Amino acid sequence: MILGVVLAGGQATRMGGGDKGFRTLAGQSLFAHVLDRLTPQVAGVALNANGDPARFDTLGLRVLADSLPDFPGPLAGILAGMDWGAQAGAAQIVTVAADTPFFPRDLVDRLQDAAGRSGVAVAATRRNGVLQRHPTFGLWPVALRDDLRAALTGRMRKVTIWVDRHDGGVAEFDTDPFDPFFNINTPQDLITAGQLAALR
Repeated sequence: MILGVVLAGGQATRMGGGDKGFRTLAGQSLFAHVLDRLTPQVAGVALNANGDPARFDTLGLRVLADSLPDFPGPLAGILAGMDWGAQAGAAQIVTVAADTPFFPRDLVDRLQDAAGRSGVAVAATRRNGVLQRHPTFGLWPVALRDDLRAALTGRMRKVTIWVDRHDGGVAEFDTDPFDPFFNINTPQDLITAGQLAALR
């Protein structure tokens, strides 16, 4: 069983703060776009976010807070998801970012196909011949949660370093007509996303 976790633990400072996932794109919240794509691919979904979980009540999702203080980054969200997955009896979790509304509808299958011996895999695209990994979109075996917890305790913060430590695989996705991992960090990005939505 694979469970899905939407990573929304960031502080969204470039968007003026607040929860980016509630921003509207093409008449729906970013959360709605993300859940529409993720939910059919997994057995269940939870949200990684910090602060008062009641503000997400309308989503109907379990909210997983980071277990480490001071917003240590997406690895902490991945760990929170792994711990939840282990409690729920899942072998793996898949994470996606809350501000990336166009990610592929076959993400989970492609990550499974790309997983290395460790079972870890991340998504990637290629720009000007250079492979660009998108490590918040990844497949994570819950059996590695204690290893990740130790890495975070040791001040590791970069997802790619931990992925490389476990010889993680890479699932490469096409960028035609646009990068499916386009993410929304600024108000201008939200305008651009509206234009991209018309291309789908």
